[in-house]
Amino acid sequence: MRKNRVNKKFIYLISPNRIKDNLFYYNLEQVLKTRKVSHFQLRLKNQKQKKKISIGKKIKKICKKYNVKFLVNDDPELAKKLNSDGCHLGQKDMNIVEARRLIGNKIIGITCHNSIKLAKVAIKNKADYLAFGAFNKSKTKWVKYRASINLLKKARKITKTPIVAIGGINSKNYKKLLLNKANFLAISGYIWNNKKLNPKKAINKLV
Repeated sequence: MRKNRVNKKFIYLISPNRIKDNLFYYNLEQVLKTRKVSHFQLRLKNQKQKKKISIGKKIKKICKKYNVKFLVNDDPELAKKLNSDGCHLGQKDMNIVEARRLIGNKIIGITCHNSIKLAKVAIKNKADYLAFGAFNKSKTKWVKYRASINLLKKARKITKTPIVAIGGINSKNYKKLLLNKANFLAISGYIWNNKKLNPKKAINKLV
């Protein structure tokens, strides 16, 4: 993951929990054409592994076309099967050291919630990025941990490791996070579940 100070490709896009039809792939292409997305994370819930592999292969091909890193959420073994660019780990998933043995020198990022202590452990284990959040209420998932702008400032003082901000990010609140040194913004619901804007129009609001 690049450590850009001025980063035009600041969006770390996360998939919806379920992908039902081909309209998603069309919308994904429209979104990636804006050249604002640096990473795409496949995060599917309650779907069989065979289905995840099928969907993952299609998305990986689209990501490659637009030079977007393709990551898999929670599952280093699936990441290996798909030969993805890396994976994202939660605190209850496989640890970084084991994941590194499995997928080698690929991108491995880890959720640190609102904890500098967890971030220090991740840094020690050579995580490629640190994900903090939630910075706002989220419609995508239940929020247990809340993070603050002050946390971003503290994290930036101890590391140059790229930081991904997570949680309820939209066109009204995203700039504050970038101005306070978040390298990337993890966005899902604002793009895929926006009741007022289609995915392309939604992402174009993020300038």
